[in-house]
Amino acid sequence: MWTHRELIKNLVVADFKVKYQNTSLGFLWSLLSPFLLTIILYFVFRNVFHGEQYYALSILVGIMAWKLFNVGTMACLYSLVGKANLITKVNIPRKIIVLSAALSNLVTAVLEFIVLLPIIWWFTGHLPATIPLFIVAHFLLLLFIYGIGLILGALFVYFRDLSQIWDVISQILIFSCPIFYPLSVITERIKPYYMLNPLTRFIIIYKDIMINGKLPSVSDFLIVIGFVAAALLVGNYFFNRLQRRFAEVM
Repeated sequence: MWTHRELIKNLVVADFKVKYQNTSLGFLWSLLSPFLLTIILYFVFRNVFHGEQYYALSILVGIMAWKLFNVGTMACLYSLVGKANLITKVNIPRKIIVLSAALSNLVTAVLEFIVLLPIIWWFTGHLPATIPLFIVAHFLLLLFIYGIGLILGALFVYFRDLSQIWDVISQILIFSCPIFYPLSVITERIKPYYMLNPLTRFIIIYKDIMINGKLPSVSDFLIVIGFVAAALLVGNYFFNRLQRRFAEVM
């Protein structure tokens, strides 16, 4: 990967430019979607969770974390098929293409979270000292997205219906994470199973460091690292097994 860093940089820049090419609002489109969804969820559920402090802000942070995962994995899924000419004509490590898709989405996500800072200050009256840790959370989520993306991108070369299936799964995930409801509504009986969702841990960490000013618990941090390591190991295994026939299938 390091020897091809210049190619990775060029692919990331190209993906970023193409994403907003010929759009009137450009980067602002990536902010409009989570803001509108936040407004809708806030007015639908504000009477149910009216006791939740900074409820609208909590929804917004959760949605933006979920969006990073959703858009990132979808970009990785389409990355190999979208750059089939590189795979069939140029001898480069194919994982670079998946990595560049994940990185281009990360650039957008970092900019989105920077724009979020004055909104946090407006809601809370201050910026928690833990906010810089969102870079660490982003980095871990990037690695998790990359691991999942290796599986999705490789499988999509063979099974084109996967995009529709993954889109449905991604939409389900927004309701299976503590985005528009607090973790306290989950009963103790099912909470151990609920916490098996990796995105739940990530969203808890994002809300702690960006709203509550709390450091992530050691257990949450170690479990997230475990999820990331598992995603990378399984992703690399699947990709290495499936990439042998990429050129033939494409």
